[in-house]
Amino acid sequence: MLHSFQSFSLGASRLPRAMRLTALAAGLLALLPSCSKDDEPTTPTVTAPDRLSVPQAALHPEGIQWDEANKRFIVSSRTKGFIGTVKDDSTFAQLADEQRLISTIGVNLDAGRNRVLVAVSDNGVNPGRTSAATLRKRAALAIFNNTTGALLNYVDLGGLPAAATYPNHFANDIAVDKDGNAYVTDSNAPIIYKVDPQGAASVFLTSPQFDAGAAFGLNGIVYHPDGYLIVAKANTGTLFKVPIATPGSFTTVTNAAGLSLTGADGLLLTDPQTLLLVSGSQSTVYRLNSTDAWANVRSTGTFATGAVSPTTITKRGNDAYVLYPYTATSPRFKIVKVSF
Repeated sequence: MLHSFQSFSLGASRLPRAMRLTALAAGLLALLPSCSKDDEPTTPTVTAPDRLSVPQAALHPEGIQWDEANKRFIVSSRTKGFIGTVKDDSTFAQLADEQRLISTIGVNLDAGRNRVLVAVSDNGVNPGRTSAATLRKRAALAIFNNTTGALLNYVDLGGLPAAATYPNHFANDIAVDKDGNAYVTDSNAPIIYKVDPQGAASVFLTSPQFDAGAAFGLNGIVYHPDGYLIVAKANTGTLFKVPIATPGSFTTVTNAAGLSLTGADGLLLTDPQTLLLVSGSQSTVYRLNSTDAWANVRSTGTFATGAVSPTTITKRGNDAYVLYPYTATSPRFKIVKVSF
């Protein structure tokens, strides 16, 4: 190789200086190792899993929220009471707990205010914390710091004077409006509660139309950016549109297709015209659409879950994930991406 390079150099001495330099540079480059885009460091693409199987025995979660900032799901527990988190590798960790958390039901992540809001009830499935004083009477809202898990507030709802006339209570689901006001459904009383950002509680709306007798009544609730709530009644599958400014003028959403939505549980508004509704008793997630500000609704797709007792649903990027709690004694629970 040395001999060839010297010969090349002698021959090149007869060329003009600029051409000699160009040829010399080309020869040196040929001796260097090659480099391509394939050798450059790349950032691996993180793909969200289609399903997570979480080995937490007898947790029986009811509510779920995706926490984008911390890349984790937040879940409740009917049988343990505490609030937990789940990473994409299915690892589980406890986020928050408090002795008054008998059964935690609906969860709402108010990310802008770094709060986790949790509906608290007692239907007797947590033997370590239930009591005669709270059984079927507990309805409360617990609020935690999402970073530290510290309790920020605990608000009694069922004990409000306007709610005390009803013997039974079950705080179920939560929606939060743009101003930080929380709205909580009561499945055993015909009530929607309101808790302002300072923790002051009131009965936001009550109506005989919400009464379900001994059955489960009001359940899922979501806030629409146009200034109203959409609320589901489980025993009939009825949807209500409730204006924030004038709740007494609420209307029933007309089911244009005559579709049965009985067993309605968790609700997720994926865009102003699209609502996902989980029906636990039908083992189905319905995709509903409205083009007239939720005066009427029609079905545009379904997702069958199988016999897994699906409850609530959350948005993660452009995807939605539904919670499979199975039963109160199951060795695990699952979080599954919905596809239509």
